[in-house]
Amino acid sequence: MSQKISLRRSLLLVLTLLSACAAADPGPMAQLHPAIHHRREAGGEGAFLAGRFAASQSDLDFAADEFLRALAADPGNTDLMQQTFLACLMTDRPEAASLARQLPGSPAAQLLLAGLDAKAGDWEAAETRFHALPTEGLTQLLQPLLLAWAQQGSGRTDVALNTLRPYLEGPKFRVIYALHAAMIADLGSRAPEAARLYRLAQGDPAGVNLRLAEILASWQAREGHAAEAADLLRSLSVGGDEFSIALPGLTAVIGERVVRQATDGIAEAYLALAATLRQQDASDFAAVLLRLALDLRPDLTAGRLVLAEVLDGGKHPEAALTVLAAVAPDDPLIGLVRLRRAVLQDRLGNSDEALHMLEQIARDYPDQPEPLVIEGGILREKNRPADAVAAYDRAISRVKNPSRQDWGLFYERGIALERSHQWPLAEADFRHALELSPEQPYVLNYLGYSWAEQGANLAQARQMIERAAVLRPNDGAITDSMGWVRLRQGDVPGAVRDLEKAVELQPEDATINGHLGDAYWAAGRKLEAAYQWHRALSLNPDPDDLARIEARLRETASPPAAGSAETDHRVE
Repeated sequence: MSQKISLRRSLLLVLTLLSACAAADPGPMAQLHPAIHHRREAGGEGAFLAGRFAASQSDLDFAADEFLRALAADPGNTDLMQQTFLACLMTDRPEAASLARQLPGSPAAQLLLAGLDAKAGDWEAAETRFHALPTEGLTQLLQPLLLAWAQQGSGRTDVALNTLRPYLEGPKFRVIYALHAAMIADLGSRAPEAARLYRLAQGDPAGVNLRLAEILASWQAREGHAAEAADLLRSLSVGGDEFSIALPGLTAVIGERVVRQATDGIAEAYLALAATLRQQDASDFAAVLLRLALDLRPDLTAGRLVLAEVLDGGKHPEAALTVLAAVAPDDPLIGLVRLRRAVLQDRLGNSDEALHMLEQIARDYPDQPEPLVIEGGILREKNRPADAVAAYDRAISRVKNPSRQDWGLFYERGIALERSHQWPLAEADFRHALELSPEQPYVLNYLGYSWAEQGANLAQARQMIERAAVLRPNDGAITDSMGWVRLRQGDVPGAVRDLEKAVELQPEDATINGHLGDAYWAAGRKLEAAYQWHRALSLNPDPDDLARIEARLRETASPPAAGSAETDHRVE
């Protein structure tokens, strides 16, 4: 099975995607559940049920309205108060603060109140709240950071550094603690200590991500090492993705502090823990922390970009656009923001608007291929492969000396060329992508599968797909390709085995289910074959698959002729 990937990786490596709920107006909710209006008239219980349903549908704005109504009818219900507080916090309601004061046992409520204390300059009160946090679970990571920043906020830099010092030697999260200690020393004018701690933070074996690079480059530039700082920022674009479009903006403010005051440091601590929570599948609390970070620092564009990705991932592109609307046009990350806005417009079905926006971005950033790469992807999705090829041509023309990280450009253009029936050119692009980066499983799979479809170079196709399967053993599309090439070579039992596994990995994929039907037919399992083909038809296959599967059902309605797939194991 041919498989495509996006060149657009996560916008911010400092954080991965979080789970969150989107805000929407009550109208769609009422349409989803006709009984909601009746329940709203039924008093507190009805409002609670309506709020619960709204929350289950990721409509926290409506849920907050209903929970507030329910709480007014039952003000002593602590559980209801907690749910109402979280809904208000996630939708940035002013009621969140008053509710938090009634929830002394809620860590999220205490974090919000501590943030209010910090913004008011009452660092002693903030520190007291941070001390009262549970010293178990995930707050074990967060508490030392918050305490240290509260101590820095009250001017006690040495005390803050001593708070973090025991955590600099541990095997876990040492880089996070080192980075925050460095920022505290930097803010407290402890230059030698800051330099040592920044070096410790830069030693992360996972590499330097965007946020870390911004902070380190700021330090280097302010210490008189502007060239070294610029090199560090440029290293972010080595992956050949969207980060390069942010370089002009980041370079323009390279000498400015990223963390200007202690409240900024607390926001950074929330962001750091949110990344850890994502890895531990605790995304609900991570989303709360992200909201708390934005409450402390509304201009934290990194957080807004991540939240927009969360909302988009939850199929709420309108809410994601609203989150990004607050980003100033002169923000250093505005290039990334503009790209994201264009993608969100496409999600909303406004493809023409998205393409117009991308063309404008391409004009504003004449050396950047990424706007044109995204444009090509949109055109491909809209079944305009020839136009997509033209966009990819323009993108590739902006890459003067293609290197290893640019393999994806040729892979993406190869897909567009193949779908516009220009196979010789497509094959050349796939081969070139493998020359640039020989171990790319998606390219190995796409080229191998395409050859198998054509009945060409089957031995080499199988070798390529086998290698892709080693690199991605649990990838349904690659496992499907393995079964498909086996079927082409006449290995029916092996094909059935691989294709059954592929269906287990991706049960809702029409192409894979159709291929399994072909393998069953070749194995003489005709009833099972017909079932798989009919199932494939129910899974919204693309036009080419639809025509092929319908043709197979028509052809197999009568006994197979000599030389058919049942007798020679070659499925066309």
